[in-house]
Amino acid sequence: MEIYRTHPPVSRAELQTFLEQYFDLPPVGKVTPVTDPPRAPIETHIASLWPVLTRSPVDPPQWSSQLALSHPYVAPGGRFRELYYWDSYFTMLGLVRDGRRDLADDMTDDFADLIARYGHVPNGARTYYLSRSQPPVFYLMVGLTSDDVGQANARYLAALRREYRFWMKGEANLKPGHAYAHVVRLRDGAVLNRYWDARAAPRDEAYVEDLKTAEAASRPPRDVYRDLRSAAESGWDFSSRWLADGRSLSTIETTSIIPVDLNSLLFGLEQAIATGCRQTHDQACAKAFVRRAKARRSAIARYLWSGRRGEFLDYQWMTGRQLDRPSAAMLYPLFTGVASPAQAEDVAAIVRSQLLAPGGLRTTTTQTGQQWDEPNGWAPLQWIAFRGLSDYGETDLARTIAARWLNTVCRAYAETGKLLEKYNVETAEPGGGGEYPLQDGFGWTNGVTRALLGDVPQPKMCAAGVTPD
Repeated sequence: MEIYRTHPPVSRAELQTFLEQYFDLPPVGKVTPVTDPPRAPIETHIASLWPVLTRSPVDPPQWSSQLALSHPYVAPGGRFRELYYWDSYFTMLGLVRDGRRDLADDMTDDFADLIARYGHVPNGARTYYLSRSQPPVFYLMVGLTSDDVGQANARYLAALRREYRFWMKGEANLKPGHAYAHVVRLRDGAVLNRYWDARAAPRDEAYVEDLKTAEAASRPPRDVYRDLRSAAESGWDFSSRWLADGRSLSTIETTSIIPVDLNSLLFGLEQAIATGCRQTHDQACAKAFVRRAKARRSAIARYLWSGRRGEFLDYQWMTGRQLDRPSAAMLYPLFTGVASPAQAEDVAAIVRSQLLAPGGLRTTTTQTGQQWDEPNGWAPLQWIAFRGLSDYGETDLARTIAARWLNTVCRAYAETGKLLEKYNVETAEPGGGGEYPLQDGFGWTNGVTRALLGDVPQPKMCAAGVTPD
């Protein structure tokens, strides 16, 4: 920094020279194998990608931003070279289906180690991600490690409870109508959660973009930075869900919103802890977490369910109103079992009329140019929808979403030889939007595609040698 300040580079060429002289640059990642048409069956291609995307344990050198990892892991692909939190669960679905539970177990142990070391799972395995987490899916990973979920929850119980403490920090002394970190205590005393990053500065990985967003905003820059970071914690970076006007990124207000997906997952975590405590014969703990899950379900029904509209919606706790922004997040209460049968039936009707697209499930019904909005569809949301709807008996709709999504993925694979980060579900083509180019690799698309191919009849487009019309 001293050299940089004394003799700052004045051109792109000088900057490149400076970087090469003073930094150990990351190695170029392995290239995704692409075969000439006719393509190999997509399952075969996915199996060939696991070794390409697998990384060795990490023992970072001094000054590196990487976090140490004791076990091998699968990186998402493209610009995402590290172990990422919520991506990994959906990747692991495919690993288990392909007989690689050993690698899925290694990744679960990496996450348990991160929780032991830092008290939570960071967004990704870099120092600059330590101020935030991502959707709490560690308990779902634990469930993949054994056919006996109760025993698995007991084995990882310490990590599950420690992660829960991270999300609930500050709850005990919080007054009604106030928030602290991830916790919001509403005016009637109910407790729900929000996304929250501990830092209020531009993201290290998107510094210039965040400066520009803050310049266009009418709020103090530090508030904008925190809301941008908190949206990154949600995994939906970025989406109309977090925008006060529903359109402009400069109006982002993530920390003022209680999201339905986060609270559904925390309900699942509470149930997992209760199961683990029963398995270890800690009845006091089991009863406490059953009560917590029951209280959260009641609060979700009170604040995040709209009986008039028949859907789960995010809640703006600062103004006390539900946000009229339908999104695929409404399927999380089905995925984690929060919804009643009647609620699930109503949600299914909304999905049919508003979220079902020709190429799969829409993310939202709003086009903003942000990547977590229409027309994009994302692999994790297809899986959440498929499993949630299936669990409530909406089998036909679940299979329709799965079949349309698989057709989209397989069509793009037939055209490009790649599996991609996201797709346009209106036109069944590669997706776009957001602040970086479309990435290929791609961990969670590989995992969800492999899992769905094992659960539903294979669409014609996914057969070997099929080419697009």
